[in-house]
Amino acid sequence: MNSRFRDKIFTINNQTDFNNAVMHAYDYQLRENAVYQNFAKHLKKRPENLLTLTEIPFLPVEFFRNHKVITGDKPVEKVFESSGTTGVMTGKHHVCDPGLYTESFVTSFRLFYGDPGEYMIAALLPSYTEQENSSLVYMANGLIKLSQNPLSGFYREQEEALILNIISALTAGEKVLLLGVSFALLDLAEERAPDLSGVIVMETGGMKGRRKEVTRYELHSILKKRFNVKAIHSEYGMTELLSQAYSKGEGIFYCPPWMKIVLRDTQDPLTTFTEPGRTGGINIIDLANIYSCSFIATGDLGRLHEDGGFEVLGRFDNSDIRGCNLLS
Repeated sequence: MNSRFRDKIFTINNQTDFNNAVMHAYDYQLRENAVYQNFAKHLKKRPENLLTLTEIPFLPVEFFRNHKVITGDKPVEKVFESSGTTGVMTGKHHVCDPGLYTESFVTSFRLFYGDPGEYMIAALLPSYTEQENSSLVYMANGLIKLSQNPLSGFYREQEEALILNIISALTAGEKVLLLGVSFALLDLAEERAPDLSGVIVMETGGMKGRRKEVTRYELHSILKKRFNVKAIHSEYGMTELLSQAYSKGEGIFYCPPWMKIVLRDTQDPLTTFTEPGRTGGINIIDLANIYSCSFIATGDLGRLHEDGGFEVLGRFDNSDIRGCNLLS
């Protein structure tokens, strides 16, 4: 994979550029990724010349649990590991170019929220910060560093300091982002109920066995009322991806230009579609995943919208509930 293609990933700005990049990535990974190549071969679905996105074989995310999914011969520099739950084998994402991940989450954040240097960023990620190889913590740490705000940081068992520092930043006229896993935000809401009007509150999903699972609607209703905010933002990502989609409210997510959702039929996983209004399993094209696999079938159910957004409706019944899963 030449550096010119790598550099073009984050400059995609139209459907033609995206389609051309998909063809390039597919051709490269079909040749240089042994796991993906064998998967496509066994499916007897490996078109040499793609005509549409629905022809792409999507690798089930479960392959990351017991296979080393890499493309090309670059050395692995970083291994991200999913949080999982007790007794469940975790997924491992072998990353050959951590700089791609950084460029992806920084560029995406700027597209949706602007310069991270303009924010006080508070991360409420208990249990995740204990994981040495958490991709979520890696992303949060990168954004915190770029914020350059002395009040930015990880807050664990520091609820009083968190609330005081948020108030201080708001009083100073600064933008504030509170990024947290669902159970931690619920704990803060129920135990403290601070007035966070003016704060962007963003949940990343995940009860991690700490709380009873609730729907996203129920979660957001509680948080909006307790925090006195009009909307709860959300981040959709996973260990096996290097890109994220964001929702600024109502649970409708939007992808950056180098990422796209393709749905699969719930009865026939080899049949995929991109028509809005229908429900299906979520397949993801993530071009930042050029050195692992850009075409991944997740265990999530979703629905596409006319404007290009998508909803996450829950999980397949036979899918393991992972620590980073979205609420069902």
